[in-house]
Amino acid sequence: MRIHVVSDVHGRAEALRGAGDGADALICLGDLILFIDYSDHAQGIFAELFGQENADRFIALRTRKRFDEAREFSRSLWAGLGGEAWPHIERAVDRQYAELFEAMPSPAYLTYGNVDIPRMWGAHLRDGHRVLDGETTELGGLTFGFVGGGLRTEYRTPYELDDEAYAAKVKAVGAVDVLCCHIPPAVPELLYDTVARRFERGSEAILDAIHRTRPKYVLFGHVHQPLASRIRIGRTECVNVGHFRASGVPYVLSV
Repeated sequence: MRIHVVSDVHGRAEALRGAGDGADALICLGDLILFIDYSDHAQGIFAELFGQENADRFIALRTRKRFDEAREFSRSLWAGLGGEAWPHIERAVDRQYAELFEAMPSPAYLTYGNVDIPRMWGAHLRDGHRVLDGETTELGGLTFGFVGGGLRTEYRTPYELDDEAYAAKVKAVGAVDVLCCHIPPAVPELLYDTVARRFERGSEAILDAIHRTRPKYVLFGHVHQPLASRIRIGRTECVNVGHFRASGVPYVLSV
C-alpha cells in the first residue's frame, strides 16, 4: 500500500489537489491555514487584511521575540477595522478552508496542526475525509495513531494544548505501528529550524511513547527547515515529512 503524507500545507491548495496522485490514501498532518507567511510577507490573512508593510513590522517584532509589542501592534490594527478581530479572521479562515478541503484528495486521514481551528473543519469535510485526534485506524495491515495540535508557546496559535492534555491524547493512542503527529518528539535535532534560527516545541510525551511502545515510524511536520529531517531512535524511524507549502511534494510511505 502506498500512502502519501503532507504537513504544513499553509494555503497551497493547487499543489494539494495532486498530492494523492498514485497513492492509495493521503495523510495530512495539519496546518492548513496561512495566517502569516514568514518567507513572503505579502501572503496570508494578516497581509490580506493589513497590507505587506504592516505584516513586515509584525513579523519583525515576533522574530525578535518582542511578543508584547507585536500583540499591542496587532491589537491597534484590529481596532482600526472596527469591532472584534475574530469575525474578520473567521471569514478569511473559512474561505481558505473551503478552497483547501475542495482540493483535498480522497481518501484522506487528517489531524490538526497548531494553527488550525478544529471547530471549523466540519463544515468543509467531504466524503472520504476522516479526522482523527487521539485515535487510531488501520491502513495496509498496520495500526496508525493520530495526535493533533501543538504545545503552548509565546505565539499563541489557535490549537495549542497544555502538556498534560497533549500527553493524554498520546496515551489514548497507545501502541501503534505508525504514530502521526503535527509536532516532533522532543529531540533537539528535529526541533531546530535552521532558517528561523530557533527551537520549536516538541513533545516529551511522544518521545516517551517511542521508548515505551517502539513504533516503526513517527511522522510529523511543524519545523519547516529542520536541522535533521529524520533520525532513528532504537527501531523507530522519526521522519519530518516536509514543508508542503514550500515543496508541493508529499512524503511517500510504502506499507
